[in-house]
Order: sequence, then structure tokens, then C-alpha cells
Amino acid sequence: MQLERVTDQPVLRPRPDVPWEKDAVLNAAVCEADGLVHLFYRAVAHKPGDPNRSAIGHAWSADGVHFERADEPILAPGTCPEEAQGVEDPRITYLEGTWHLTYTGYDGARTVARRATSPDLQTWTRQGTVLPWEPFGNEKNTALFPARIGGRYALLHRPMGGAGTVYEPHSVWLGYSDDLQTWTDHQLILPARRGQVAWEYAKNGIGGPPHRVDEGWLLVYHAVDAKMVYRLGLALLDADDPSRILRQTDEPILAPEVGWEVEGDVNNVVFTCGSLLRGTELSVYYGGADTVIGLARGDVSGFLGR
Repeated sequence: MQLERVTDQPVLRPRPDVPWEKDAVLNAAVCEADGLVHLFYRAVAHKPGDPNRSAIGHAWSADGVHFERADEPILAPGTCPEEAQGVEDPRITYLEGTWHLTYTGYDGARTVARRATSPDLQTWTRQGTVLPWEPFGNEKNTALFPARIGGRYALLHRPMGGAGTVYEPHSVWLGYSDDLQTWTDHQLILPARRGQVAWEYAKNGIGGPPHRVDEGWLLVYHAVDAKMVYRLGLALLDADDPSRILRQTDEPILAPEVGWEVEGDVNNVVFTCGSLLRGTELSVYYGGADTVIGLARGDVSGFLGR
């Protein structure tokens, strides 16, 4: 299947007159609540000697295309050592009555997986680091499943390597927890298909949290080729054992093609942190060239075998 762009222009651009998001908006978590589509997006303000200082902003929309935005970020950098340089790439999950936002904390040298919670999408409380530096090293692409599996919480993440790590980097891993604090039983579930699929040569990682469907867990993921071009694919994971891949796209469902996906802060990137599934219609919000946010849609019934 292929996603089709809903509009020929981004649905969200940076606001040059807003200091904390004047240069780029990208990589948004997405959810629906109270009849609105909510985006929690990474916003970037370049400064001399501080080129990628990121905050997380909040936008909302009745139609999912035209958005209003808050004047201030919901999470700003610099409030703790782990986030000294920025808070990046949020993903949101509604789990047991609470909204959980997983995101990357960047201290200027290392990245760690962090988590914040909210009862109402308005007030957010930081819950700290999800996975410790050792043995995981740098972490990115972290998201909670929206339901327990076998009575335990489940988490997708991607170790990036570094001192102390024992996990294969640049591929998707699955972990479990009884308390949302300590994560164990980590399994490699979605390795980059190096040597098999050219557009997955360098690395891959999750999009947003997986969607529960009759057939299992539907996961949007990104992959990077040898020329550092980012594309999107789909995987179907087993409902009871998400370490089992039931199906995976051999061709990307979205690739950078239009100008604002090809040229920007980072060229040739389509990268998602969240999508909505209504029936079999998948709506993917994605960062274009690490500078703006686009929207593409497609019907997943064929991929699911319906």
C-alpha cells in the first residue's frame, strides 16, 4: 500500500515570531480526545552554538488539518540535567486512564528515554528516565503499548549504542515491566533488513505506538538507507507475542518526494512519531525534512489481508 498526501502543503510550519519554535516543527505525537485531534510536536529554535535546542509544543484541530497552537511549550528544555539541550520526538499513549508521553531527553552529548504523564492533555508531570544509560546506551524511538500484554506493560525502544550497551543498536526492541519503572526481558523484534531491503540498510525505528487491530498490532516504522534517506513502512506484530512479526512491507508506504520533504534542516526525511487509525484508514502525521509537519493517509485493509 501507499500513503497519499492529504494536502500539497504542510499542516504545520514553524512560527518565526515565536522564539521557541521559530526554525522548525516536526515529529509529532498524535491522539484524539474530546472531538479534537491533538499534536504534541517537537519545536526547534536555532541559536549560535546551540543549533538544536528543542521543546515540545501542543496543537489541536477539529478536522485534523487546520490547527491552533498554544503560546508556550508543554515541556521545555533545561529543567533537569538529562534535558539540558532539549526534549525531542514525543509519542503518546492512553493507558489505564492516563496519558503517557514518552520522549527523548538530550543533554548535549547523550540521549535517554523519558516519560511524562497527564490526566487531561493540559497539565504534564515528568516521571523521569525510562531506561538507564547502562546497559542501553543512547536511546530513541520509545513508545508504550496502549494495553498490557500477558498482564505486563510493554515498551518499544531503539538503543543507539554507546559505552556500556550490550544491545544491538539501530533496530527495534521490545521490553516488559510490572510497574512502568523497571524494564526487563528485552527482545530484538524488528531488525533493519540490511542486505535484503535497500531502503532499510542503515537503521530503523518505530513511528508511534502500535494500533490494536483484529489481526494483531499494526506498527508504522521508519527506515534509513545507505544515503541517509528516511522512508516509512508497516509491520504487523502478533497480538499476544509482539516479538513475532506476522507481516512487513517490502516497499515503503511513504518516501520524501515533494520539496518540503526533500530540503530542510535535514534533507530527504519523512519521519513519524504518531498516527491515527479510524477503521482501516491510517492517518500519519510526519516530519518533512526535519522542518515542517505533513499528513498522509491510506487504507490498510489490503496490508491486513482483509
